[in-house]
Amino acid sequence: MISGQKSAVNDRKKFMNRKIVCLALCALLFALCGSTEAQQPKKVPRIGYLSGDAANYSTRSEAIRQALRELGYIEGQNIAIEYRNAEGKFDRLPELAAALVRLKVDIIVVAGGVPVIRPVKEATNTIPIVMLGVPADPVEAGLVASLARPGGNVTGVTTLSRELAAKRLELLKEAVPNVVRVAVFYDPAIRASVIEVKEVLPVAARALGLNVQPWEIRTVAGFDKAFAALNKDRPDALYPSGGALLRANQKRIADFGLKSRLPSVYNRREAVEAGGLMSYAANDDDQYRRAAVYVDKILKGAKPGDLPIEQPTKFDFVINLKTAKQIGLTIPPNVLARADKVIR
Repeated sequence: MISGQKSAVNDRKKFMNRKIVCLALCALLFALCGSTEAQQPKKVPRIGYLSGDAANYSTRSEAIRQALRELGYIEGQNIAIEYRNAEGKFDRLPELAAALVRLKVDIIVVAGGVPVIRPVKEATNTIPIVMLGVPADPVEAGLVASLARPGGNVTGVTTLSRELAAKRLELLKEAVPNVVRVAVFYDPAIRASVIEVKEVLPVAARALGLNVQPWEIRTVAGFDKAFAALNKDRPDALYPSGGALLRANQKRIADFGLKSRLPSVYNRREAVEAGGLMSYAANDDDQYRRAAVYVDKILKGAKPGDLPIEQPTKFDFVINLKTAKQIGLTIPPNVLARADKVIR
């Protein structure tokens, strides 16, 4: 009997020992698995950034980096950015968009108008697209279903450039009261520019007592023809519309304005920094900050189709006093006081 009791005790001890060893091994394996998981690097989101313009590319690519930094996304640490620039060659955009899609980036940020965004939208209907710098109505352009609920994979920020056209003419008239005839350069291939020149500006001009004279610029050679014609039939001021062709030649237009002593109003601050007289447009830095917020929300799980398209709330009125002096113009003090930036 005693022998049987001893045998039972020994069996229980062996069982307990085996149980302890088993538990110890399980704990060790669990710790090793946890350690392996901890050592595996987290997936770094990849953002594609596509621009169509050659002008100011480095400034604008830095702007998106800075905007993302403000939200805690540091390039090379917790985010990667793939940069692509068509350098004004819009026929390259489908190829550049396809390259970003092949890289399987998490989001594509597109800087530019409809001609830049459309190739990206055609390249993917799954990767979220955040657009910025779009002067056209994205609904009218067929990019989204509505501003409130875009649907699909496109969202972002518009610049309201067309809607600001009347304000530009108003500021021009206030700055140069004797202006009557305004030569308007535009690219007829840009639908938004055609609507601005044919529909928006004439209405605003009539209210201000101005006469708008449209000049089609289809190619780089078109500038020389327009300049030669304007030297003979001199207007009172210049109004360059939007589009890649005009943006790429903004310094050329500004130089012509200076040489011909013509005041000018633009839809981009960079044109004024290049020698134009004045500009009125959506604030660029604010556009990039808001685009970065879209990126942040999408990375955190939001669907682009559920994020409403935003319109600008901050605008910049920029005046170049050096240009005013060169063309013999004195800006009225009440106009100068309203400027957000004055180049002296």
